[in-house]
Amino acid sequence: MSFDEKTIKNIAKLSRLHFPETEEAKFAQDINGILQWVEELKEVNVDGVEPLVSVTPRTNAIRKDEVVIGDIQAELMENAPESVQGFYVVPKMVE
Repeated sequence: MSFDEKTIKNIAKLSRLHFPETEEAKFAQDINGILQWVEELKEVNVDGVEPLVSVTPRTNAIRKDEVVIGDIQAELMENAPESVQGFYVVPKMVE
């Protein structure tokens, strides 16, 4: 597949890109160069190579599901400037 100036004009119209007509040939040449490079990648032998999910190895941080102390509402309310019935009081933001 190769791109000519007519195809570049059509793509520019569809994507609502505006650039000088003098650059159409340059864009066509650039896109054709990219497509040629992609064709070269198809020639690489990848037999026996497993697909990557990520280029950096990552593992999930798995921890044991343990019960922790959860009834700390009174302790949290000690830091509140103002509270009512165990809830923080904040200024009204919407009229």
